[in-house]
Amino acid sequence: MSVWIAIGVTVLGCYLVKLLGLSVPSGALERPRVRQLAALLPVALLAALIAIQTFGDDGRALVLDARAAGLVAAALALVLRAPFLVVVALAVLVTAGVRALGG
Repeated sequence: MSVWIAIGVTVLGCYLVKLLGLSVPSGALERPRVRQLAALLPVALLAALIAIQTFGDDGRALVLDARAAGLVAAALALVLRAPFLVVVALAVLVTAGVRALGG
């Protein structure tokens, strides 16, 4: 039963956050600082999530394994301006290749 309570509280919280976002006056959203923050915040959060999932073990140690090689390959493909699907495919192939080699 406690799981359903947690799900209900989460749903209610998400709805309230959405409602709060819709109730912000449009003038506040048009400020250059707010627009810049809204553009950069999702990128920063996604980068942090990728870093934690790639280099984190259980929060206690830094891990370098096949995922790190895939991330480096993806970063190199991005520097070379490869299309998104090529970046993802290259990261998957490099990660799988390193794991197949025993890394």
